[in-house]
Amino acid sequence: MKFKTLILLLALSLTGCSAFGNATPQALPTVDLDQGNPAPQSSPRPVGSGVTASGVVVPAQEAQLAFSLGGKVEMLDVAVGESVKAGQELARLEGQESLEAAVSVAEFELLQAQQALEDLKTEAETTRVQAMQDIVTYERALRDAQYILDNFTIPTNQASLDAVTALDLMKQRLDEARLAFEPYKNKASGDPIRKARKETLDQAQADYNAAVRRLQLEYNLAVAKAKLATAQHDYEILKSGPDPEKLRLAEARRGNAQNQLAAAQAALDHLTLTAPFDGTVSEVNYENGEWVVAGQPVLVLADLDNLVVETTDLSERDVPQVEVGQPVTIYIEALGQSVTGRVSNISPLADILGGDVVYKITIDPDTLPPGLRAGMSVEVQFEPG
Repeated sequence: MKFKTLILLLALSLTGCSAFGNATPQALPTVDLDQGNPAPQSSPRPVGSGVTASGVVVPAQEAQLAFSLGGKVEMLDVAVGESVKAGQELARLEGQESLEAAVSVAEFELLQAQQALEDLKTEAETTRVQAMQDIVTYERALRDAQYILDNFTIPTNQASLDAVTALDLMKQRLDEARLAFEPYKNKASGDPIRKARKETLDQAQADYNAAVRRLQLEYNLAVAKAKLATAQHDYEILKSGPDPEKLRLAEARRGNAQNQLAAAQAALDHLTLTAPFDGTVSEVNYENGEWVVAGQPVLVLADLDNLVVETTDLSERDVPQVEVGQPVTIYIEALGQSVTGRVSNISPLADILGGDVVYKITIDPDTLPPGLRAGMSVEVQFEPG
């Protein structure tokens, strides 16, 4: 009997739709299996008709610090997570003492070169004044020498000759007269031949003396002229400052000393890594005593107190709709929270992502919510302009 009843109920249920008309089936009510435990509240994802893009939270500044020279690490005493200040020494290579000595030598040479240049400028003024005094002195000497020469009577037998030729000729005649007188010099003074040759010798000596005197006077005049010309030349050079050639050499010496000092100081600076900005050490790749390869990052510094957002997939089709200063809404996946911000930079160069051309957009959030960390994923909604 129970079996027949079950068959009848089943048949009625299968034929209910056709047997009882076109009745509309009723939806089953939703059963809440987690009553008493409401879902956590979160800010909604940005919704709008503007451009959207994925992005990531990054430090506002990040630097990979490396030595430009290879060497052994002498000091590296910062650790990951440590906060540092701009200008703080973070790491140093061996060899500081020898380079400091080279810097000292270069500094001393620069001081000497600078002093030589200053001395040249000081001496130039003294020399200029001396040149003026020399002009006066040699102008007077020239006048006197010319006056004496003008008042010197040139013997008739030398008048047509220049001073040097006259001296040579008078010396020749003197030697001849002396040679002619030699056999008679011990004879009596009344001897007529001796007397005649003595007179010839005396005249030859007088002519020779006159020739010497004339040459001396002309020499004095020439010297006065030369010294006056030199003094005038020196004054022309120095009247506007030091001798240009000496000044050029002095300045070249100073420039070379400056270059040597700069090179020595640069070599010394290359032994030290300093923090370029306030930040946090995010990576350390070496330890004290290890050999560093030139250009290999020793540590990484990041500004984790100032975070920005960078897009990762904004296409070339959408970038024309974005401009600097444009407002955006940033949805932070991990925090389930939205914040506002503005576009601060649009990369002038594109990247290739999976064969697509994309542009990196940098966004400054208006606020940094608690718990926000570098590396978190975000979704950006660019508000229509």
